[in-house]
Amino acid sequence: MHRFLLTPRWWGINVFVALAVPVCLFMGTWQLGRFEDRVDSHKEAAGARPADQTAAPLDSLLPVDKKTSGRLASVSGEYADQLLVPERRLDGKSGFYVLTLLRTDTGKAVPVVRGWLPGAADAARAPAAPTGRVEVTGALQASESAGSKGVYASGGLPAGQLGVIGAASLVNLVPYGLYDAWLTVQTPADGLTPVPAQAPSNTGLDLKAFQNLGYTGEWFVFAAFVLFMWFRLYRREVETLRDAEAGLLPEPADRSTEPAPAPATASARPAE
Repeated sequence: MHRFLLTPRWWGINVFVALAVPVCLFMGTWQLGRFEDRVDSHKEAAGARPADQTAAPLDSLLPVDKKTSGRLASVSGEYADQLLVPERRLDGKSGFYVLTLLRTDTGKAVPVVRGWLPGAADAARAPAAPTGRVEVTGALQASESAGSKGVYASGGLPAGQLGVIGAASLVNLVPYGLYDAWLTVQTPADGLTPVPAQAPSNTGLDLKAFQNLGYTGEWFVFAAFVLFMWFRLYRREVETLRDAEAGLLPEPADRSTEPAPAPATASARPAE
């Protein structure tokens, strides 16, 4: 009864199933691995830093990656240009960052967010940075981009304001070199509210992470659907053969018993 599995038609079906199921399982497993990687990155980024962590020199933590993002970095130099970063939210309130560029001994400058103030950006409300040589310790952050969460990327800001914190947006505003990173001071003075360090990009349980989880389910469903359709076709084939053996299928009409069609007769021509 199962010899039909060796027919060319079923050979094609079996080969397709044998290839499709492993591919679906592999893709589902790969997507699940991607989701688990994002979960691990999220846990690592959200994990609390040790309370007794000592600050490391800034240059030793560059370039910023998942491990160094949020680490305490120390650097010395003199404060230079000060800018305001508008429309930044903190604790559900809208306000602005006070950002001052710190020129280091290397000649390059690192942006330092000295704190946050509520309300619209106003240079008169921003306290002036300390003068002279200072030692700054802050949480290390990667440069922002236009796609970073919370940035003001529309442009058209007045002079003295900055929408995106990064070397690419500062290079045309200052005449000196820049570090591709920035610091946020965790113990600000002058009434400023500290800006907490943000998790590095692609480490949160965002839409992409749940897309990976959704794709995992889709691939496993595809594998189950292929097996289900194979079993359904197999069962229908077996039932058809059993019905034929039991004589339950209607027999095809015997054309030999059908009356032969009448021969065509030529029309008689009138005698001349």
